[in-house]
Amino acid sequence: MDRPATVAALELDIAVGGMTCASCAGRVENALKKLPGVQDASVNLATESARVRYAPVPQAEALLRRAIRDAGYEPRTPEQVAAGDDVSRWAGFGPVGLGLLLSGPLLLPMLAQALGWHWMLPAWWQFVLATPVQFVLGARFYRAGWNALRARGANMDLLVAIGTSAGWGLSVWLWVSAPAQATPHLYFEGSAAVITMVLLGKWLEVRAKRQTTVAIRALQRLRPDIAHLLGVDGEADVPVAELLPGDRLVVRPGERLPADGLLLEGTSQVDEAMLTGEPLPVDKAPGASLTGGSVNGGARIVMQVRAVGAETVLSRIIRLVEDAQAAKAPIQRLVDKVSAVFVPVVLVLALATAMAWWVSGHPFELALIHAVAVLVIACPCALGLATPAAIMAGTGVAARHGILIKDAQALEVAHKVDLVAFDKTGTLTTGRPRLIEILPAEGQEQAAVLRIAASLQSGSEHPLARAVLSAAQEQGLAWEAPLGSRAIPGRGTEARLGPRSYLIASLAWAQELRLDLGGMQARASALQKGGATLSVLAERNEGGLHLRALLAFGDEPKPGARAAIAALHARGIRTVMVSGDNQGAAQAMAQRLGIGADAVMAEVLPGDKAARITALKQPSGAAGGHHVVAMVGDGINDAPALAAADIGLAMGNGSDVAMHAAGITLMRGDPMLVAAALSISERTVAKIRQNLFWAFAYNAAGIPLAALGYLNPVLAGAAMALSSVSVVANALLLQRWRPPAPAEPRLT
Repeated sequence: MDRPATVAALELDIAVGGMTCASCAGRVENALKKLPGVQDASVNLATESARVRYAPVPQAEALLRRAIRDAGYEPRTPEQVAAGDDVSRWAGFGPVGLGLLLSGPLLLPMLAQALGWHWMLPAWWQFVLATPVQFVLGARFYRAGWNALRARGANMDLLVAIGTSAGWGLSVWLWVSAPAQATPHLYFEGSAAVITMVLLGKWLEVRAKRQTTVAIRALQRLRPDIAHLLGVDGEADVPVAELLPGDRLVVRPGERLPADGLLLEGTSQVDEAMLTGEPLPVDKAPGASLTGGSVNGGARIVMQVRAVGAETVLSRIIRLVEDAQAAKAPIQRLVDKVSAVFVPVVLVLALATAMAWWVSGHPFELALIHAVAVLVIACPCALGLATPAAIMAGTGVAARHGILIKDAQALEVAHKVDLVAFDKTGTLTTGRPRLIEILPAEGQEQAAVLRIAASLQSGSEHPLARAVLSAAQEQGLAWEAPLGSRAIPGRGTEARLGPRSYLIASLAWAQELRLDLGGMQARASALQKGGATLSVLAERNEGGLHLRALLAFGDEPKPGARAAIAALHARGIRTVMVSGDNQGAAQAMAQRLGIGADAVMAEVLPGDKAARITALKQPSGAAGGHHVVAMVGDGINDAPALAAADIGLAMGNGSDVAMHAAGITLMRGDPMLVAAALSISERTVAKIRQNLFWAFAYNAAGIPLAALGYLNPVLAGAAMALSSVSVVANALLLQRWRPPAPAEPRLT
């Protein structure tokens, strides 16, 4: 019987309106997870969104949205989200302003009393001012609290609704039950001020949260709406959404490139700063690749479209940043567990507070006011915002500097790294080796062996193959297509040219095949010690293998690679270089980069890199613990090692496979970004810890103070609002982060 095919799970992001605290996020998450077919759901309070992974079922999106609505919240459409992105700074302030206007006169007697003036508004005036605040401006708390109760849960809104209703109801009862000529002390100002303060805090919080998504909005604005399509009748303006691969476009000076493509005509400088963090424009000549969203310099150019829509580099960057900001960090799981039981516990504490004050002989109204203060100050808003606000700010500022963080887990792990393993070619070096010397065997001509080598390498994209072809092209040599070409990863290539069979082999493979270098052995050793990478050209016939030439290649370190290694060493991080080159070439390059001779792994085959990275994680020394290892690479053959490391960092100038395997992508091929990525991780995790500490400390200190009568409801409401705003404001300080500058060389 045939086994059923495995159906791939789908992912969907849904904007959720009406969430006010961590308990709300947890309730939405639980409602989604209960649906059949849902494999996982993660709700982010800061982004006000839910990410759901589910098996394909009919009407899945409608069912997910209905589950959110049944839980008491609003599933928002993309159009509603987009409409809210461009609102003014004062949007939503109307209810807050009205609340301040109505609550102000109620608070004046309290302020006057502090100055020694004793007067009070008539009771009916207090009632008229406080009632609209309670039941009109505060209606949102009643609706959200009722929805929470219907879903058998509790949230911040329920605490505010119960607390302020108790204060308003107590004031009405004291007013109507007082003797005709008496002027009872009422608490209308407390309930009105609490609602106003909470509304003010929420408005400030929304404004601050909007700043954490500035990176996403800035990236989205890089996409132009119109492109100049070049056709048989000349230029025609068309929407970017209609572009197709192969279209020829005109880009004028100062315009943004509408898509990824290839430069066909003209030379210019292109500003890629928003994509890569590179501050200087990059020179572009015909044949150069162009990235959509970057800015053309001072010349008109013609380009050919290679990628559009979701396949462009800019779209992938936006998707990566959105994924990172929507993901839930491992540390957030603990917060979710605490928040799930927090509100019910607070309700019990408030009831206990009221009973304790009443039983101890105090008036019932005083006991109720202290219970209201406990309800108000205990709202877990700050707890729910502590982690996601920091992650959004950290990933956003990192993206502006060319560091793309795939998910929150990568961000949280990176700061623990104590060992960084670098691939050599293309990561620490330019990756453009040159053929620096050809040593023909006795009886062979240099041009002839170079033509043979170029023919064997003509179908390869390996950096050494490109160096051979470039050298042959410079000498004006023509080459032929090989027959039956067979590439052996990490070893070389074997093929036929006409009736003869040749191979280009690494020195290690040549030794495995027992190829005799004869009198050229000494020269080969000298070249290796000098840092050259050697390949052997040999012919295979009935008599075995016969040497035809030695090819020596040289590569150069990337600018700043040595400074990047020094920056990691200054942070107390060990560095290791992993290379497929021979020991001599690898050791020579390591010496130039400042990597110790004992930290070089040479002649490592592509399939063995992952095993070497796994081995590096093991404890070193008698008392050593497990290492947290980062792997930095750029090629397809680095992908398994990037996945095997605790955190993989892929160079953005490398292969897509490497970037998919890595947790962090460095948009510039600059090794200094490695230290920068670890730095922003460290700073972000520090902000998370600070936020969580203050959020927990606030509740831990505030609840006892309120229960003991040291905080009235008005101060409790102000403190609760301030806690949420302070958590988001603290996270926004990450926007001031800048990548660390390379250390100045010391004078000796």
